[in-house]
This record gives sequence, structure tokens and C-alpha cells, in this order.
Amino acid sequence: MPEPEPEEVSKADILLVDDKPENLRLLSTMLEEQGYEIREAINGTLALKSAQADPPDLILLDINMPGLNGYEVCQRLKADQTTNHVPVIFVSAQDEAWDKVKAFSVGGVDYITKPFKVMEVLARIETHLRLGKLQKRLYETQNQLRLEVQKRQNLEAALDQARKEISLLKQQ
Repeated sequence: MPEPEPEEVSKADILLVDDKPENLRLLSTMLEEQGYEIREAINGTLALKSAQADPPDLILLDINMPGLNGYEVCQRLKADQTTNHVPVIFVSAQDEAWDKVKAFSVGGVDYITKPFKVMEVLARIETHLRLGKLQKRLYETQNQLRLEVQKRQNLEAALDQARKEISLLKQQ
């Protein structure tokens, strides 16, 4: 199966969630220069509303925020059927193993520590967007195969019924 073209990935819609405007500005500028569509949320509540109203292709999520922290936001996103498929990459100054383990345990797909390196952030984003597209294709293929199997089963049942009716007609 071919990988998505780079142009497909660069058109992705990314939701940035951070309570610090300077972090949002830095990430937004960096990602917009790469062709990504960027949405911003300054807290967890706004992030949830934005993601639920129109699920993005990927979320970059800070951990330490007032109100809902990043872990809580991620848990709620993963519990919601409209957003549970969206990959969440945590971005945090916290570099302890426990923080990273917790991020993965609540549904995060990756963890980037601040200060971050631009090339690393871009590589991780592109990797997870590519994975997301491949997972979507796999899901669509599985659904198509299920439909084909159901169709075949229905045809086999109809064929069996027709054979029974023919057999009864021959007996008369």
C-alpha cells in the first residue's frame, strides 16, 4: 500500500493547545510555514469544544494548564467517539519518565519535551499524520471487506434457497 503523498500530510489540520500565548505563536508559525492548517486553544475546555465540533487530524497538547490539565483533556478526547481516533502528541517541559508513561497511559501517541528541536517536532508530526492516514485506510478497507463478506453470505443463502426450491419442483 503506498504511503500518503507529502502534500496530503502538509494539508493536515492541527489543533495546538497551550495556555502560554508565546508557545502557541512559536508552534503556529513553525507549522504554518510547513503548510499545516492550525487551530489554537488556550485551555483544555476550549480544546475539547474545538476538537469535538470539528475533529483535527492531530493535536499537540501541553500538560500543565489551569483548569483541565493535558492528561484530563486527552482522557476525555479518547472517551469521546468523535475524537478518540485523533492522535495526541504531548508537548511539555516535564522530562520525568513518570510523566511520559502517564501521557501514554491516557492515550497519547508521543511525547516531546520543551525546549524542542524544530526538525524533531516536524518529523514526529509527519510520522503520526502518516500513521493516522494509514489507519484510516485500514479501517475503510476492513469495513469494505465486511460488506463484501455480508454480501457473499446473502448471495450464498439466496442460492441455497433457490436450490431447495428447484429440488422441491423436481420432486413434484
